[in-house]
Amino acid sequence: MKLKDKVAIITGSASGIGEATAIRFAADGAKVVVCDVNQAGVDAVVAGLTASGAQAVGFVVDVTKQETIVAMVDAVKEKWGRVDILVNNAGITQDAQLYKMTDDQFDRVIDINLKGVYNCTKAVVDTMIAQNYGVILNASSVVGVYGNFGQTNYAATKFGVIGFVKTWAKELGKKGIRANAVCPGFVATPMVKAMPEKVLQGMEEKVPMKRLAQPSEIASVYAFLASDDASYINGAAIEVTGGLTL
Repeated sequence: MKLKDKVAIITGSASGIGEATAIRFAADGAKVVVCDVNQAGVDAVVAGLTASGAQAVGFVVDVTKQETIVAMVDAVKEKWGRVDILVNNAGITQDAQLYKMTDDQFDRVIDINLKGVYNCTKAVVDTMIAQNYGVILNASSVVGVYGNFGQTNYAATKFGVIGFVKTWAKELGKKGIRANAVCPGFVATPMVKAMPEKVLQGMEEKVPMKRLAQPSEIASVYAFLASDDASYINGAAIEVTGGLTL
């Protein structure tokens, strides 16, 4: 159990990749903190984890509201005494071509996907420094490396969180803290699977492996990076795309 007794906070973990990461971390022995804006989703994931014998707690957290983040971190530290891992997974899309994009669409994505990552990391970094140990993992995207049509706002955030980890790797490495980003390609989350079959087939055709990733496959990369097996990986942005960009 490579994450045994590590305390891991995962934002946006009521569904999709975040939920899969919570399940994988719990299977690897972590004490999991499920965070999301969706109360019912948080409750369901925590119930599933505890039913499997894992230690898990849940919080309704809006990553744009610092008070909800601080309250969650304080409660986690009171319960388990530390924070070892933060997975900044919460994110949204509000797609439009630049000339059609509204300021509200731009600002909302920036506030959640970029400022939210800053907010959550700022809330735990002092604890990690005091421990002389921590792992920060940011959810980027293939879009955060290559850009994408209609995603000015989303691409900016996913490029930005890579910049965060490269900066934090330099600032925090000497304090026992590693920071890395994961850049998934097409992933068969519930939202993606709801797309028309023709669209899904087109996505699969673009990937050399001719299939979409499963959320658990992205979770496996997070689990590796969170573990001591990745103890010398710092400041990296790892593509998990099935060869999409080749």
